[in-house]
Amino acid sequence: MTALGDILKARITATGPITLADYMAACLQHPQFGYYASRDPFGAAGDFTTAPEISQMFGEVLGLCLAQCWLDQGSPAPFALAELGPGRGTLMADILRATKTVPGFHNGAQVVLVETSPTLRAAQSQRLAEFAPVWANTVEDLPDLPLFLIANEFFDALPIDQFQRSAAGWHQRLVGLVDGTLQFGRSPALPESAIDPRFAEDPPGSVVEANPALATIAATIGQRIAARGGVALVIDYGGWRSKGDTLQAVRRHQPDPPLAHPGEADLTAHVDFEALVLATGLPHSGLTDQGALLNRLGIAHRAERLAANLAGDRLETHRAALHRLTDPREMGSLFKAIAFHAPGTPAPPGFDPPHA
Repeated sequence: MTALGDILKARITATGPITLADYMAACLQHPQFGYYASRDPFGAAGDFTTAPEISQMFGEVLGLCLAQCWLDQGSPAPFALAELGPGRGTLMADILRATKTVPGFHNGAQVVLVETSPTLRAAQSQRLAEFAPVWANTVEDLPDLPLFLIANEFFDALPIDQFQRSAAGWHQRLVGLVDGTLQFGRSPALPESAIDPRFAEDPPGSVVEANPALATIAATIGQRIAARGGVALVIDYGGWRSKGDTLQAVRRHQPDPPLAHPGEADLTAHVDFEALVLATGLPHSGLTDQGALLNRLGIAHRAERLAANLAGDRLETHRAALHRLTDPREMGSLFKAIAFHAPGTPAPPGFDPPHA
């Protein structure tokens, strides 16, 4: 068992079983042994690879989308160009490279990175040094400016709670100890008021998830954009109303039992995009497949231009990256995107229209 596992066992022995959200928060955010505090998890040497690490084209076309939104809203300056969970800074670097010729965009932008990991802050600082980024611990710390924000694979890493319905009612999933080993269990039956009303009529056997941090963060973003203008582009995996047990752990690019290696595996869950919409309270697009969005934003044309200077293995890697990002059998339909924008402003380009 990991050092964090021993800490969690001692906590449970002393105070009793903990919620799944508490377990995830400790695994991901513990200041010494938490997953993001102690490592760079990206790339072949890490545990997973995100779209910006696959190809520069992902960030480039999304950056131009953000810039077009900025132009459509009258080119406000100064403004916050913000990213939630910016990893190594790869996505923001690609956004800034693609937008360097947009008149006034860089001069007006204050680059703000919402990041708590010292390891990742150091990588971001090195990659984005020429743009003088500033860091925020939470979205509440973002500057009081028009907000043009992107969040790629951010909301899936927020701690969730799970609830399962039995014939006796709803129960919360807990993490406890059985013979000295971390095991899942459940609470006594809860009052109906403890469950999101959207799931109130779900039958016995149903499993639903709740993400309190998602609602709080989305509400704050919505308030900022409603007051000062801007947009938020969110790309992640999930569904309109995500149901079932979607908790998963990934370690060294392979699935891992969620309780097996506390602090040494990435823990994620599907994003409930309907919950995002309800929390932001902003005008929004429909839920759009990543592949469809990237194609509408011109990734194929960008790929052709880059391919003109490539040959051999580099060309094949480039083509494979485009396929992985856009093909429905790869990331193209697994990942979804949604856009939020200030009331009375044009919708961002490339996204599906809102659901009826």
